[in-house]
Amino acid sequence: MGDQTCCGHGMLHLGLKKAMPYLLMVGLQCGSAGMYIISDATLKQGMSRYVLIVYRNAIAAISLAPFAFFFERQIRPKMTVSIFLKIMVLAILEPILDQNLTYLGMSLTSASFASAIMNAVPAVTFVLALILRLEQVKIKEVRSQAKVMGTLLTFAGALIMTIYKGPIINFIWSQKASHLVQSNDPSDKHWLTGTLCILVGCFAWASFFILQSITVKKYPAELSLAFWICLMGAVQSSALTLVAEHHPGIWAIGWNSRLLAFVYTGIISSGITYYVQGLVMKTRGPVFVTAFNPLCMIIVAVLGSIILAEKIHLGSIIGAIIIAIGLYAVVWGKGKDRLSPVQPLTDGKKVGAGELPISTAEITKPAEEGTKIGKLVEASDGPMNILKLHK
Repeated sequence: MGDQTCCGHGMLHLGLKKAMPYLLMVGLQCGSAGMYIISDATLKQGMSRYVLIVYRNAIAAISLAPFAFFFERQIRPKMTVSIFLKIMVLAILEPILDQNLTYLGMSLTSASFASAIMNAVPAVTFVLALILRLEQVKIKEVRSQAKVMGTLLTFAGALIMTIYKGPIINFIWSQKASHLVQSNDPSDKHWLTGTLCILVGCFAWASFFILQSITVKKYPAELSLAFWICLMGAVQSSALTLVAEHHPGIWAIGWNSRLLAFVYTGIISSGITYYVQGLVMKTRGPVFVTAFNPLCMIIVAVLGSIILAEKIHLGSIIGAIIIAIGLYAVVWGKGKDRLSPVQPLTDGKKVGAGELPISTAEITKPAEEGTKIGKLVEASDGPMNILKLHK
């Protein structure tokens, strides 16, 4: 009887262990969806996006600081001028350009629309990596064809969402939606402008990943790098806010949705997200993490129509479906890259063919008979990685 009980507990533990990556990623996407909803509601109630970005990155830096200090004391390399300049550029690309343009585009369109367009980031990253020769394409191979076709589908979906709105789709809950935002929706007048802002934000975010892949090799302390990016983002955003906003009252924080937006985006969308992504990537890799992105888009669309009474157009639905298909084609191709035969290098190590080297860590083991000493383990080879800054 005792053996059966132990066996049952063992099976339950094994089942939970296998299901944990899926549960963590679903929870992560729910958290990201909440970020879109809270930020959109707060921005449309009149809060300055500049101030939101300052407080978001400041809170993220504060929450990351103790973990970076204690967990990376032994591995954190010395800060150099070259690394610091790269961090400054990373802070410009992500907190300054990407977050500013995404928040602006979201306020001019909708949270669901912004989350759908943001699914184009992996495809944009793939194109930039191809241009910079960080990614290889062998057109005769199925995995390369999938990545190319997925990229084209992603851009096609974004184009459809940009130029075609179509009729409004009414859901069952649309008539009973509770409105947190009661105002004349400006999205109809500025839809094209908002879309262009989000697309430029996508490009900035993709550029951030490319530069991050280079920086993390020279500064292989992920938490510390994330801390410095958030800190520099907060400093640069403060300077930008002082130039763009001249009313001192915008800095006020009360016990309202503003405080919720600052804390939620800083801790949940930045701090906890880094940890969860890194935890899942250790066992499943970035391709697995990226594959859950469309789930955030679906959650935002449902919550946006219920809580914010957002109007969902047919063009947005069609474009979002095409983007999701393209995204899965890209990550499927990247997944096949990881399973492709490794090719020997001149120094006795091996590397997977055609992988995007976002971050690598070398693990050496004692030599055994009939085995090689060196083995290269990819920690992140796709468009999403441990230092992803969520919108």
